[in-house]
Amino acid sequence: MRSSIGLGWVLGMLLAAPAQARSPEQHLAAAITFPTISHESTTEFDVAPFLALHAWLETTYPQAHRVLQREKIAAASLLYTWPGSDASLAPILLTSHLDVVPAPDPESWTHPPFAGVIADGFVWGRGALDDKAGLVATFEALESLAGQGFRPRRTLLVAFGHDEEVGGEQGAGAITQRLEAAGVRAWFSLDEGMAIAEAGATTLTDLPLALIGVAEKGYLTLKLTARGAGGHSSTPPPSTAIGRLSRAVVRLEERPLPARTQGVVSDMLSAVAPHTGGIQRLVLAWPGLFGPLIGARLAKEPSTNALVRTTTAVTMIDGGIKANVLPREAAARVNFRLLPGDESAEVIEHVRRAIDDPEIEIEVETASEASPVADVESEAFALLSQVIEESAPDVIVSPALVVGGTDTTHYSKISDNGFRFLPIRFGAKDFERVHGRDERLSVENIRFAVTFFERLVRRAAGEPEVAVRIGGALRSP
Repeated sequence: MRSSIGLGWVLGMLLAAPAQARSPEQHLAAAITFPTISHESTTEFDVAPFLALHAWLETTYPQAHRVLQREKIAAASLLYTWPGSDASLAPILLTSHLDVVPAPDPESWTHPPFAGVIADGFVWGRGALDDKAGLVATFEALESLAGQGFRPRRTLLVAFGHDEEVGGEQGAGAITQRLEAAGVRAWFSLDEGMAIAEAGATTLTDLPLALIGVAEKGYLTLKLTARGAGGHSSTPPPSTAIGRLSRAVVRLEERPLPARTQGVVSDMLSAVAPHTGGIQRLVLAWPGLFGPLIGARLAKEPSTNALVRTTTAVTMIDGGIKANVLPREAAARVNFRLLPGDESAEVIEHVRRAIDDPEIEIEVETASEASPVADVESEAFALLSQVIEESAPDVIVSPALVVGGTDTTHYSKISDNGFRFLPIRFGAKDFERVHGRDERLSVENIRFAVTFFERLVRRAAGEPEVAVRIGGALRSP
């Protein structure tokens, strides 16, 4: 752990005052100047920018901090509670994360990644999309509500983990433990993970698609190891350890796990079907009947293939020490992203059968099962869908599968309905900016997100009777 104070943080603190005179985009730009970076190595963790960001939040959002009860969790995570007037109601949990991934090759960015520049209608910098937009938009909404004298009927919990980009064990994991110990069961939680895909950003429909992540894939990394006797390369055996390992890798890639269109993907296709035409509408409306056809079509592109199968990715390989020395050992790492319903043990058995070589050792390095699937027939999902439709009347709302990972992996332990949706619009090329170069968010988007969160809190935690439409009938949660 190391500690330092940089010019960016000082500028961020200066931008915080007076809070009421600053716009959401200016606050997002200021938040970006805090380099709250998560590194794979824990020895590189620098707590100072996180603590500086904490102080900036208190200065920038005084009305919110007047009504919220604040707890610092673990090294740098935050948990806020806004008590509701009716303790019999299950709370709602809004979450974002404070950390960002590193920004290598900063000189290649249009604007420096931690400068927090506003230019050409965008806020530029690392975290603009993932996930300081969620952090700032949530606080902007809470500040506005507190300033208007809003009082929640349902308790509102707001959590910000500090290590989501490296698994969230110390941040969201610790927050979850804290809430579990207090006996908390949330009505629903809302995290990042999916967004509004603009027209043309997906192959499913020509209309904007608001994707609510209702589950996320599991994560399994296996180490495959082949061993040999070693020796001099002048007298090699028919196959070296590297050759045996290479055959195993080829066999594994040639035998992917089967595609499936049941579950979340089926629900998504059924939601999109009424907004398509011709034969496509018929096929999508009956994913159970046309599953093989749909699966084959979606499997043609990496982005959609990940929706219908547990994917196989050989990501690392090493072996040998010198060009004229036979290797005694060669190893490969293979990463699998598990569909809900597929379990790690089943995938490992698939690997054994696929490589068909008992001399290849298989070792589990990391394993996390797929998340539970939130209920798309629930009142919570209906309410969230209505708020999205009220905020963006042009979109189609659909459940979706998150192929990456979010902190909801942890928060799902305290809620049966973990949703993943950040209220911003993504164009086709914006997906490349997440964890990539020139990350940015439009001014229009951050303002839209603020309006969304304010409307959501009012609808979910405010009025005593909030009607939501389920199956054609109006009910109150």
